[in-house]
Amino acid sequence: MISFERVSVTYSDSTRAVLDGVDLEIEEGQLALVIGRTGVGKSTLLGAMNGLVPHFTGGVLAGRVMVDGKETRTHKPRELADVVGVVGQDPASGFVTDTVEEELAYVMEQLAVAPDIMRKRVEEMLDLLGIAELRDRPLAQLSGGQSQRVAIGSVLTSHPRILVLDEPTSALDPTAAEEVLASITRLVHDLGMTVVLAEHRLERVVQYADRVIEVMADGTVREGPPALMLGSARVAPPVVELGRLVGWDPVPLSVRDARREAGPLRAMLGDAPVPDPVRPVTEPARSRLLRARNIVVRYGDVVAVRGVDVDLTGGEVVALMGRNGSGKSSLLWALQGSGPRQSGSVDVHGVDPKAVPPPEARSLVGLVPQTPADLLYLDTVTDELDLADQESTDPSSSYARSLLDRLAPGISGDTHPRDLSEGQRLALVLAIQLTAAPQVILLDEPTRGLDYTAKRSLARIVQRLCSDGCAIVISTHDVEFVAGCADRVVVMAAGDIVADGATAEVLVASPAFAPQVAKILAPLGFLTVEQVQSALGGVG
Repeated sequence: MISFERVSVTYSDSTRAVLDGVDLEIEEGQLALVIGRTGVGKSTLLGAMNGLVPHFTGGVLAGRVMVDGKETRTHKPRELADVVGVVGQDPASGFVTDTVEEELAYVMEQLAVAPDIMRKRVEEMLDLLGIAELRDRPLAQLSGGQSQRVAIGSVLTSHPRILVLDEPTSALDPTAAEEVLASITRLVHDLGMTVVLAEHRLERVVQYADRVIEVMADGTVREGPPALMLGSARVAPPVVELGRLVGWDPVPLSVRDARREAGPLRAMLGDAPVPDPVRPVTEPARSRLLRARNIVVRYGDVVAVRGVDVDLTGGEVVALMGRNGSGKSSLLWALQGSGPRQSGSVDVHGVDPKAVPPPEARSLVGLVPQTPADLLYLDTVTDELDLADQESTDPSSSYARSLLDRLAPGISGDTHPRDLSEGQRLALVLAIQLTAAPQVILLDEPTRGLDYTAKRSLARIVQRLCSDGCAIVISTHDVEFVAGCADRVVVMAAGDIVADGATAEVLVASPAFAPQVAKILAPLGFLTVEQVQSALGGVG
């Protein structure tokens, strides 16, 4: 179905091949999972499957890519649209209409599908992806997760034989991600569709994969059965890391498989105290930095935030969780002062960020949005980092560069920010925003596009900022990151706060939010592999 024959890709601004001598065969009806570190070339591999590389991206492609008998070198993406459907990392950037229903129909219009068939397929996609209530919603008013489901649906309505997905669950809450992945697996098993997807949150998808393709740092790839590949892969979900830690062979790929093996491990850990997953908050840091009362945010007739009260304390990491569209992003923007707020008050050291000029507001509350590219406007990575250092308290430092190297090492300073992968752009904006080090820092989906190593680096940076007395709020669907980084979890639903408590208490109480280790070792109170490793050291 998809064939790579000695394929190498080199971009014009680079002397190193992003892909180097790739030989690969993906058979019809397979679900192939592409893994690898942030920025190694996963998106390039996917883009070569429908001709986006090099017809759209530029650069030089050596070798041959065949898709359903057609060579991408001689067939442009539009000539493969009825064969390969592609959903990129930023689905909203591909929208061309105004409403959800119009977007679902657009590709079929271009393919001259009969109107009665179009209507039927639109209804099928609305039900398949659980977005029927969004039918008439303007695309500009969708949350990140809603946008992702609409983008997937708009591709599926043309009934392609191959579906290529880049980070399909990155903006989805756990329940929505399960629904989307269930829909994708139905397409594979019931219709024989070939699906290729790249994903960093492997805990969500690896159990569904028929094969795993790992893109290496040198541009080569290795591939094989999931259990064999993940036994030694550079990136792996917590269930696999736990299996490696205790020596299970083969490593389990799902909570069910691990649970079956974990009886002796649970018995061994039964009397061991559960270590604290994060650093203890020191008493001097426990001063209130932000006080918000009765925050209300409305968009027309839609109430996004309903009279919410928030207190943020120095030295504390707060995870803001909840399903897509629950009001998390609206609350963050209202706290920062840049977003709409119809009523309520925010107090940061006696100042309301909404009442002061933007530069002063940013010095009080820093915010990294879901689409970090919105904050990038200079020509090179170095220019962006230098400007961040110049606007910091120590203009002579290279603090921004050091932060970026910890989050996503190896990014050239000469690279244009728009040429970075989604994860690399996020890392760059994180570095820029953290350079100013406001005492209250709000991060909206900061782990989107980051691999496990980069997320651990981010967690260390967040914890260091907390040690300096900052208050951090992280809006995220990434339960594994929350389990290892957050002190407190706040859950929103329909604009209200429905839960607020210690991380272990809130996560374990919810089947949707419980991390993999908690499910495997329940009823024990472990949340992370690191906790298990520490406890085993004590037991030994």
